[in-house]
Amino acid sequence: MTQPKKKSIGFNIIKDDSTDGHGGYGVGALSLENISPVFVCPSDEEVFVDIGAMHARSVVEKGIKFLPNKDEVPNGKLYWLVWVTIDRKQEGPYYAGMTACEMTVDREIRRGYKSLPEHVNKMDKSLKRRIMVEEMDNKSKALLREFLKSHNEEVWTLSNDDLKEALQTSQC
Repeated sequence: MTQPKKKSIGFNIIKDDSTDGHGGYGVGALSLENISPVFVCPSDEEVFVDIGAMHARSVVEKGIKFLPNKDEVPNGKLYWLVWVTIDRKQEGPYYAGMTACEMTVDREIRRGYKSLPEHVNKMDKSLKRRIMVEEMDNKSKALLREFLKSHNEEVWTLSNDDLKEALQTSQC
């Protein structure tokens, strides 16, 4: 009997380059192998990677009916779904793109708020190496910054200054 494959909780790491010169189908397409969904919950001071979010099946989203109107979930707990893209330069991998999407979840009524078009658009922007976290509160930015630093100090160090600056808060 084979053992079930152990689930990885780390970041997706860059694999082979699909555009390595073959010139065939898919050239110029963005690969989802380089992106990881990171959840930030400021009220619980928790940050974690959940690959299930790639298909809206994260632990935060399971069992929740999402509504497009934030007012319909007035007591929802705030989560930030942050799409973090890792790229590689000569010195090694670095955090290249980062975009944040708001999500609220009320487990008691099994309802939540998120904008699916926003989540898709922000994922695309992260893949295109954009940095868009200005909507996040300072506490959430600080939690994310510390998580990214502690996850891999070298990747953090190699990241561009604009990404690091986007996570700076007045508390730093």
